[in-house]
Amino acid sequence: MPLIHSVPLRPSAGACRATPGRPDPRLRGLVLGYGGFSSHTGAPVAHRLLPLPSTTLVLAFDGPFALFSGPRARATVDGPTTWGRGVSVGLTPAGVSVLFGLPMSALADQTVDWHDVLGPRADPLAARLAEAPSWRARFALLDAALLARLGEGAPSTLVAAAWQRLCGPPVPVGLLASRLGVSRRALEVGFRREVGLSPGAVSRVTRFQTALTLLGDGLRPSLAAAAAGYADQPHFSRSARAMAGLTPAQLCAIVQYRPLPGA
Repeated sequence: MPLIHSVPLRPSAGACRATPGRPDPRLRGLVLGYGGFSSHTGAPVAHRLLPLPSTTLVLAFDGPFALFSGPRARATVDGPTTWGRGVSVGLTPAGVSVLFGLPMSALADQTVDWHDVLGPRADPLAARLAEAPSWRARFALLDAALLARLGEGAPSTLVAAAWQRLCGPPVPVGLLASRLGVSRRALEVGFRREVGLSPGAVSRVTRFQTALTLLGDGLRPSLAAAAAGYADQPHFSRSARAMAGLTPAQLCAIVQYRPLPGA
C-alpha cells in the first residue's frame, strides 16, 4: 500500500505532482518505495506531516537537504517541513536498522536532519539526485546508494513480521500476538523498543493511510471509509480530525495528485 507522508499546509491553486518508483528487489522488506514529488509550482511550501507507521527519508532539492521523518500517530506541522521538489524513501523498521544502523523508535515523532543521524557517513545524495536527468535515473541512484549500505543491523524477526502484518488488512493485536506465539504485552514492549509506536497505533495509522490512499484514487469518503475498515463514515471523520486535524472532505481536496513528467 502506498503511504502519503505529508500534504501542503495550505490549499494551492493546483494539485501537487508525484511519481512512484519501485526499489531494487534486493531492498525488499527494507524499502517500501520511492516517490518523486513537486508542489504545484515547484516552489517550496510548508507541509503537514501525516500519521505514518513507517519512517520517511525526504531528500529535497530545495537547498538541497535530507531529513528523516519518523513514525507518528498524529499529524504535526513542527520542525523542518518546507520543501518544493524532491524524492521520498519509505523505510520499514528493518530498513531503518539495516540501512542506517539505528532502531526506528529513535526517530519516532521526530523530524531529524540526516547529518545529525549519520554524521560523517552522510553524503550529498540530495544534490546528486537533483542533478540527475530523469526520475528513472534518480531512482537508480537511490538503489545504488541504499544497496551500498546493506548489512549494518536488523530488528528482531518477531517485531518485523508483526509490523508487516499490521500494515496489511486489519487484524486484532491480541490475535496477532497469539498467532506469533507471544503475549500481547511482549509484542507491545517489542514495538515500543524497535518501532516507537504501539501495535494498536500502527494498526490505526495503517487504516487511516488506507482510507487516505483511496481518497487519492478518487473514492468518495463514505466508500473509502468502508473499504479501509471503518465502521462508517462518521467513524472515519472522527479519526481523521483526531489524527490529522482535517476532515475527510479536506483531505480529499488535497490528495488529488498528478503524475510528474520524465519518470
